[in-house]
Parts: sequence; structure tokens; C-alpha cells
Amino acid sequence: MPLSVLKKYWGYDNFRPMQEQIITAALQGRDVLALLPTGGGKSICFQVPAMMMEGLALVVTPLVALMKDQVQNLEDRGIRAISIHSGMTRREVDTALNNAAYGDCKFLYVAPERLGTQLFRSYLDLLPISLLVVDEAHCISQWGYDFRPDYLQIGQLRKLLDAPVIALTATATPAVCEDIMDKLAFRERYMLKSGFERPNLSYVVRECADKTGQMLSICNSVQGSGIIYLRNRKRCEEMAALLSANGVSSDFYHAGLPSFTRSCKQEAWKKGATRVMVCTNAFGMGIDKPDVRFVIHHDLPDSPEAYFQEAGRAGRDGKRSYAVLLWNRRDIARLHQLEDLSFPSLEFIEDIYQKIHIFYGIPYETGEGRELKFSIVDFCGRFALNRAAVHYAIRYLARTSHLVYTEDVDIPTRVMIVPRRQELYEVELPDARMIKALDFLMRRYSTVFNWPVPIEEDRMAAALGINVPALHQLLYNMAREHVIKYIPCDNSTLLALRHNRLRPGNLNLEPERYTALRSASAGRTAAMEQYVSDNLECRSVFLLRYFGQQQAEPCGTCDVCRSKAAAQRQQRERVRVQLREWMDSHPGWKEKDLAEFCADPSNELPEEAISIAREMLS
Repeated sequence: MPLSVLKKYWGYDNFRPMQEQIITAALQGRDVLALLPTGGGKSICFQVPAMMMEGLALVVTPLVALMKDQVQNLEDRGIRAISIHSGMTRREVDTALNNAAYGDCKFLYVAPERLGTQLFRSYLDLLPISLLVVDEAHCISQWGYDFRPDYLQIGQLRKLLDAPVIALTATATPAVCEDIMDKLAFRERYMLKSGFERPNLSYVVRECADKTGQMLSICNSVQGSGIIYLRNRKRCEEMAALLSANGVSSDFYHAGLPSFTRSCKQEAWKKGATRVMVCTNAFGMGIDKPDVRFVIHHDLPDSPEAYFQEAGRAGRDGKRSYAVLLWNRRDIARLHQLEDLSFPSLEFIEDIYQKIHIFYGIPYETGEGRELKFSIVDFCGRFALNRAAVHYAIRYLARTSHLVYTEDVDIPTRVMIVPRRQELYEVELPDARMIKALDFLMRRYSTVFNWPVPIEEDRMAAALGINVPALHQLLYNMAREHVIKYIPCDNSTLLALRHNRLRPGNLNLEPERYTALRSASAGRTAAMEQYVSDNLECRSVFLLRYFGQQQAEPCGTCDVCRSKAAAQRQQRERVRVQLREWMDSHPGWKEKDLAEFCADPSNELPEEAISIAREMLS
């Protein structure tokens, strides 16, 4: 029984809304698209049925941090899980796939870019896949706000697997839902959709010139932890410093920081050591911190989808929380500028394609399969180009399958012991900690004598009783002693070329698709502009309707609902004053007289005036 599995491994007595229906569909062998709100417990929906099936679940997710967290959580529960993601060498991937095929493994987490590789495909017949899970499924739709070309590999994969699919997302419009089921070749169109209402989450939109003052006011008036989203990395650092200077415990986070630094900042925030995280949208994916009391957007998000997902990180524990969006008219202008910038001309895109090959010295008819470390700063400096325009041009080249564009890939520290095992006893080392380090490496990594293996820096540092910077220095000193080969961790953007360099005029950039995508982007921009500028419709109702939920009641807690309630209270009080004045001047009034007075249009009294009068008399 699913409930007994839930209790045994996760310790919960009951499922959340919609979880059991999704699990039942999977156990019946049905393909199912599940739409659950952020924080709705998506992982349980596939982890429980996978534990009840023979074989393993193949989980496709683009979120490396989430992948690592879930693998660790499963391992902590005694469930064998393996992950394959960017930054791993071919040998490491081969070892992981071998363990998944022949070991007692229940979950194999894979980044989408790995699905199309020859190595992964060579293992497909050996992997006992009983369930295919597609997390962040909106990424497979070209009409979604976060389309990723590598997700299209999943559609090809379905032709090779006889396994049901669970596709999960928290942000998909009706058109995107249809596209997801089409791209994943659903055997029958079956969608389960939970209500997206968040009764405990109050949406607040404020038009203001002084955003910094507003943020300080919110941080000081709302207790508990929070997230503040900005677009610019440097501004994140400046804002965190400003908040700290004003007594608000805060830190900054963005994708330009080293992996270990990001991990430390994230953990400090999750544990409450840091109260407010000021960050770009690189922060928050897969982080399940239940007690976030507020999420503030300093800048307008690109789309309602992005906003709904980021705002939804507040209040997952069900307690009152706030999603605040600060804006002014300059933000609207910037949003339209960004929309134009996001779609550079097709001529510019083709020029960037050629310049990439020139930058790396790749001749025509060569280059297929090459993986290149890419610095957009160096590239734009070489050709005197606008950085943002180049970024979006490369993204479109990736969208049309000319290359793979992977930003901010974490490449872990790798170590290899140079002397043979028996020779180590003859090596004299100047620092006793080096002996402990070698002992740790030999015990934990069986292939450390054969090739450089990625190491878990925090675990190794803890075992040696030192911090990570001290570990880096120790490893460097060991490398100078020629005891190990030390390859420090790195963070880089990678370009992978899908085909040989094409000559000018031969690049198919799919102009009709370009036009349709630009139109869809303009629609999202218009929706975002309407969301902040419309002060008549409940914020929650607006967002729910955008995602296809037509029947929704006003939330009663957003700024629009509160404003309407205040106006109604003022109106009722005004009516009371007018009625009191009339009653005082007509001591012998009758109800018929009162009805005529209330019906007189010159009084501007609402229909409920008589009922208010009765309340006053009672």
C-alpha cells in the first residue's frame, strides 16, 4: 500500500492533496502530467511508486542542487540513489551508470543534457527502468518561459522505454500543458491538477520610487526569514551590505560565486544563521525551507510563471506570509527593453554562430562534439559586442539545436594519488595531516590511484578537523610534494557543438518559430505589466486565471482585496453618517419614507442602506 511505504520511509501518516491520485496512476501504468503548486510535495509523487515497483526510476531534472539534495535524502533513508550531472568526467559517468545497472539502485537522477550521449544510450538496455520521471516538465515546451532544448531528448527516450511517465511542474499554462503531453508522447492525455490557491500567501504590489526604503520597512515589520530577488549580481552584494548596515541579518547569493561558497551561504540561511538572502533567480530552486515569511521582488520578473514560482517559496508551512513586488514606471520600460534584447535579429544570431567558431579557431566542416570553456566577457571583448545580446543569441542557437549552452557548471575538486600504494610507505611527508589526508582518500575513493576522482571537500575537511580553505592549501602542498595530482574546483560556462561548422547562409534558424516565440514572449511581458498595473482584480485570481484556473474566489488578503475591503468600510461609514443625519431630522420617519430616501439617486446611497439603517436601530 502506498500509505505504508510513505510511513515507512518518510514518516508521514497522510498524503497531501493530489499525491495519492498521481501515485495510483503511475502504479496503474498510466502516463500522468501532475500540476502541483510550489511546495506541494512533488518528490513524494514519484518516489513512493518507484519504491513499490521493480527496477529503478529514471528522474530527469535540470537542477543539480536539487538532484544532490534528493539523492542525499534518499541515501539517509537507506534508499540507494545515484546522480549524473554536468561537471562529471566520462569515466565517472560510466561508473555511475554501471552501478545503476548492476547495483541495488532505486533512483537514477540524470541531467537532461546527458540523455543524448552515446554513453548513456549504450546503457539503456541494461538499466531496469520501470518509471520515467520528468521534473520541471515545462522545460520541454518551446512555449514555456524556461524552454531547454535538451529536454527534447526525453521524447526520443520514450520510444526506447516501456515505462510510464510522471511529468511534474508547478508553472504551466493550458497551452504548455498540451505541449508537454505531446512532446512526451503520452499514450493518453491524463492530467491531474491541484488547486493553485495559496490561502496563507498574501500578494502585495507596490508602486514606489524608494524601493530600498520599502524593503527595509518590510524586513523590520515582518518577522522571520525572507528572500529578496534582484536581477543584477553586483546589486545583490550592495543590497545585502546595505541591509546588514541597517541591522538586518543578510547575505547575497548569485551564480557567479564558487560552488562551495554558495553551498555555505545556502546552509546558513536554511539554518537561520542568516535571516534574509538577497539573490538573483539562481537561488531557490529545489530549496524546501518551510518558514520563509516574505519574498520581495525588487525588479519585475520576466513572466508570471517566473514570479509565481519564486513568490511561492514563501509560506510553505501554511502560516501567513507575504509576496511583495515593488515596481515603478521605469521597470515597465526596462521590461520591454529586455524583451527586445531577448530576441536579437536572426542576422545577428547567425553572425554570433560564426564568431564562436572563429574565436576558437574552428574551420568549416569541423567541430562536431567539441566541448568548449566559454567566457562571455572575453568573447565580447574580442569582438566589441553587447554581452546581453550575445547571451540571448547563444540561447537561441541552443534552442534551435546548433549547440548546447550550459552556464555556471560546477567542476568539483579532483585528486589522484601519484605513487603506487606500496611506495607510499617510503614517502617522507613534512606535515602529519598529509598522512591523514592520504588515509581518507584511500579509504573513501577506491580508484584514487587510477585517475583523478572528484572529492567531497566539506566531508574531507571535517574528517581532518580543518576548514575548506585550509584543505585547499594542504592539497596544494601535497601536490608540491608530488604525492597527489590536484585539480582545483572550477566554475565555468560550457559550449558543446552539435554539428560541424556550417558556411554562411546554411544555418537554419527557423524564422517562423522565431516569430512565434517572440510573440509568446510579448504576451508574457504584457501579462506581467497588467498584473502590476491592474488595481481592480484580486492578485491571486489574476495569477490563477493565467494558469488556466477559471473558477477562483478573491483571496481577501492581497493589496487589491484589502483596498476594496477598506473602501467598503469607508462607504458603509459614510452611509451611516448620512442615515443618522436624516433620521435626526425626521423623528417621525417610517420605513416607507426611509425606503424612498435611500432610493433617491441624489443621495448616492447603495442598495444595502436600508439594511444598514436596521443595523443602526437594532
